[in-house]
Amino acid sequence: MNKNYSNIFTPLTVKTMTLKNRVVMTPMGTNYGEQNGEMSFLHIHYYEQRAKGGTGLLTVENASVDSPLGSNGTTQLRLDHDNYIPRLFKLCETVHKHGACISIQINHAGASALSSRTNMQPVSASNLPSKKGGEIPRPLTVEEIEQIAKKYGDAARRAQIAGFDSIEVHAGHSYLISQFLSPLTNNRTDEYGGSKENRARFAKLVMTEVRNAVGPDFPIMLRVSADEFLEGGNTLDDTLELLEYFGQEADILDVSAGLNGSIQYQIDANYLPDGWRSYMAKAVREKFNKPVITMGNIRDPKVAEDILARKDADLIGMGRGLIADPDWVNKVDAGQENTIRKCISCNIGCAGNRIGINRPIRCTINPAVNEGESYKEQQIKKPCNVVVIGAGTAGLEAACTSAEVGCTTFLLEKRNVLGGLAADISKIPDKKRLSDFPNYLIQRAKSLKNLYIFTDTEADTSFIESLNPNIIINATGSNPLLPPIKGLFECLNQEDTKVDTITGMIDKLNAYPEDLTGKKVVVIGGGAVGLDVVEYFAPRNADITIVEMQSVIGKDLDPVSKVGTAALMEKHHVTQLINTTLLEVKPESFILKHRDSEEETFFDYGFVCLGMRANNPIIDALHETFNDSDVEIINIGDSVRARRIIDGVLEGRNVLSLLSRKGFL
Repeated sequence: MNKNYSNIFTPLTVKTMTLKNRVVMTPMGTNYGEQNGEMSFLHIHYYEQRAKGGTGLLTVENASVDSPLGSNGTTQLRLDHDNYIPRLFKLCETVHKHGACISIQINHAGASALSSRTNMQPVSASNLPSKKGGEIPRPLTVEEIEQIAKKYGDAARRAQIAGFDSIEVHAGHSYLISQFLSPLTNNRTDEYGGSKENRARFAKLVMTEVRNAVGPDFPIMLRVSADEFLEGGNTLDDTLELLEYFGQEADILDVSAGLNGSIQYQIDANYLPDGWRSYMAKAVREKFNKPVITMGNIRDPKVAEDILARKDADLIGMGRGLIADPDWVNKVDAGQENTIRKCISCNIGCAGNRIGINRPIRCTINPAVNEGESYKEQQIKKPCNVVVIGAGTAGLEAACTSAEVGCTTFLLEKRNVLGGLAADISKIPDKKRLSDFPNYLIQRAKSLKNLYIFTDTEADTSFIESLNPNIIINATGSNPLLPPIKGLFECLNQEDTKVDTITGMIDKLNAYPEDLTGKKVVVIGGGAVGLDVVEYFAPRNADITIVEMQSVIGKDLDPVSKVGTAALMEKHHVTQLINTTLLEVKPESFILKHRDSEEETFFDYGFVCLGMRANNPIIDALHETFNDSDVEIINIGDSVRARRIIDGVLEGRNVLSLLSRKGFL
């Protein structure tokens, strides 16, 4: 055991379950299940990786107790029939052989179900939607409430038979039990609505049914949204009172937060610090004297250890952090904290894929969520020289992967620093978590003896020829997109004007006053880049206007960022101009066109953030130079077209396919 983290590696026994350490994988939907709700073997492999990585307790994502009515997704796991037991037994057996314990969360989606998937009107405590613009549900009858509670008990018994070490009842995050608990979604006037005791009645009924089904010695976990973080919703004090009515049968309290309308506090936004939720777990622990789980962007083992040491919580919940690095626990135990691939909380491959567009989950910084590090077992069978041009995240991943399988690899970077645009963007205070990824890649690259790094090196064909390449990977990234708009080039990034791009803003971060009250900021472009600028200036009390030529601001953001950004703009009264075009740039103003009218808008700080465009200064020369050779040239990342980090990193890892095709692996 690593003595620096003695609290993390102290076992914990709860009834019949003994955990070897205090790290819990929290339940996260994956879309890895079979169409019929059965666990897939891909799914089993996914959980097995996290068990092999040292995690003490894995909590499998929510399984439906009542499908299709209570379904939460197109490939959600099910526990509403006995025929799902065999495959779940295989899962438990697989996880147990690695010394981990395993639980499964049982759930009914209620009003969060979609009729487009279920062909049924959603049900809930009342006829109030679970989120703004959501479907209107049908209120459940008392008889239906009692029947659903029994289904929770039946599902719990099936989980026990399948070999799970515990069961978790989901009573948070805008699902059915939460919809009864929250005054935002419960306006009933019978014994299941009104007072806290009445709103907690359904939850108590469920917990009683589950306990009766599994017996007195089987551990039951209970997940709650301790603070809903919405006006009129349950506060932490409200939840502490509610738990008095339905928390008696719980052996472990999983203290989460947020609802659909405050999802940035449920699936933590990137600007929230490590362990920010622990005060809620502490309050629950002190009142009920039961083991509690806390979570919330916990990436740093020192933060986890400190939370446990000061007794804010008994268990550390990690979700996305274990998607990003399944070996988090083993690395901490081995004293290899500097090799952890820390989740950057971008919410793109996980929440963005599954919640946003109904894909299976992926990860921006881990291009092999299911395969893990097994690629390193492959090694080249004949010498191979790989030259990578550009040391952004795509280029670094390509270079590291090439070197890890034995290639002699040369990484060329024209600047004197590595990390590319991701490292630059991370200089914005609310984006500082992003720096963890380029820092990880740089550390990984510098540890590889067959990877030679050249900084301050402008790539040219003669130098590349001297390296005798077999494969050349162009990863030269992107630059700000600057269309031919009148006055733009004359005014941009000039000393006597007030107009900048995002890169110009980053260069001046230390020059902006903390208080910008009375100062006007105008941002052209309502995509992710423009919103980064808004996010920086809004808390400084600036008068901000954001301009977007399309009909939606933040159209391509992940669901977590969308909700968080909307809340930020509402809080700071950001003016949003949609369907508005930039016609002309002047030193202190923009000429804007909305429908048929034109208007001059003055500013103290103006920003043109119209996205990024591919930067390819050498690609044509490379093709010309190596045209008659067997050298393979590929283009990856933003130098193909401006996209997200996830795309370039995956393409960097995909160098393995090229090496295989060329006969090197």
